[in-house]
Amino acid sequence: MITARIPGGGNLLLLAPVRGLVSEAPAVVAALERHAADAVGLGISPEELRGFVEYFVHSRADPVVPLTSAERSEVRGLVRFGEVAVPNPSFLAILRWAGARAVPTEGLDPSEDETATLFADNIGYLELVRRTVRERNVARNPPAPNTPDEFALSWDHHVARGRGSRRFAEARDLYLVRSARRLAGLHARVAVVVDRERFDNVQALFAAPPESGHSAT
Repeated sequence: MITARIPGGGNLLLLAPVRGLVSEAPAVVAALERHAADAVGLGISPEELRGFVEYFVHSRADPVVPLTSAERSEVRGLVRFGEVAVPNPSFLAILRWAGARAVPTEGLDPSEDETATLFADNIGYLELVRRTVRERNVARNPPAPNTPDEFALSWDHHVARGRGSRRFAEARDLYLVRSARRLAGLHARVAVVVDRERFDNVQALFAAPPESGHSAT
């Protein structure tokens, strides 16, 4: 897990665990405790957050989670660093921690409908085809770096390196940062949690003036 304090008002802490790695969850919860977070924003849509709470946090039996071939390959590549679980165990641990303490949580990403619009606006047909091919290629030959941190970054680079994919990621991250700034205006100590591969761009967007643009590289 990587962390950073965001300068400015709201005493805001940015956390980025590796998605799926079970060992990251206790570290994330410990960071929330140290920060004494009184609100938590997650890098997921509001619909995803509600689904996590309804089907995993409040359910007595976890439902079966179907995985795509790329997701199965990602799990196989990550499992050599430790136990892997789906959905993201760090997010589930956060929601359980927050629920036990009545700490409000919010999905900071666009809604599913807004995300679909952003995807369509930024990723054309050719980029969609290339992205699909890249996903199949990385599923057959997953990266094999030395650390889970490097694995997360390498996986994302293989799948989302196209110009349209970068524009889509930029638009989603900018939406998240604006949502987080609004949340920080309502609470004294806020933690924002995103997947590891989003950390660098989200941190850079927080460093930019509130309404300025920022181009992904």
